[in-house]
Amino acid sequence: MNILISNDDGVFAPGIQALAKALSEIANVTIVAPESERSGFSSALTLDRPLRATEISPKVWAVNGTPADCVYLSMNGLFNHLAQSDTPDQHFDLVVSGINSGPNLGDDVLYSGTVGAAFEGRLMKQPAIAVSFAGPNVRSYEHPDDYAKAANWVKDFVKAGLPSLPPRHILNINIPDVEEYAGVQVTHLGRRTQSKPITSHVDPRGRQVYWIGLSGEAIVEVNKEAGAIQSDFYAVLNSYISITPIKMDSTNYELLEQLAEQVG
Repeated sequence: MNILISNDDGVFAPGIQALAKALSEIANVTIVAPESERSGFSSALTLDRPLRATEISPKVWAVNGTPADCVYLSMNGLFNHLAQSDTPDQHFDLVVSGINSGPNLGDDVLYSGTVGAAFEGRLMKQPAIAVSFAGPNVRSYEHPDDYAKAANWVKDFVKAGLPSLPPRHILNINIPDVEEYAGVQVTHLGRRTQSKPITSHVDPRGRQVYWIGLSGEAIVEVNKEAGAIQSDFYAVLNSYISITPIKMDSTNYELLEQLAEQVG
């Protein structure tokens, strides 16, 4: 199996290093990731400047672009154009994006570069998963060993065989930072309250500048019906690994006919 790994935390991030180490035990792994952090870039592609891919170690490439750029290049001929590459005409069987330093839950997936990279792989018709590490301390973790347990779970999950998905669907996986997992739950995307207001400052040159506000609070709703599917927020909060199938097509098909009548 040939696996392409990318992320939005950058090619040197400990999460991607831990993931590559674990998956290398079961597959031929190639890393193509942004040269620096590109969080919040969603599925953005770079169209206003050329992109550069630099091999920083065997089968590890850094790109001066977004997470989606990395996957797009890798699956659209990057290795065919690199005479020095030892992976010409590379075919990838799976795209894995992560391990992200921090969760991608609920509404956050709209902005996530981790999810954006996985979707770019699925648009190229390859199975794809996005993996994030959720917990209060993970953003301070600086060593791959901090991510080893989560990475080994991903390895076992991939080795067992991924569930089949329709076209243009991916799995969004969030792994809690806990000593013992309570189990695995298939979940739906949760919701947040409205984002916090922006903050404004005056920079040293007297110019007004702004910071985007923090995310809103997670809405942790519990469906008490027997066998009910819970939200990803609920699962992670209760020490479960959350697996959510998400799709590119956001059309509200239930509203189509009603809307057509109203505007027709």
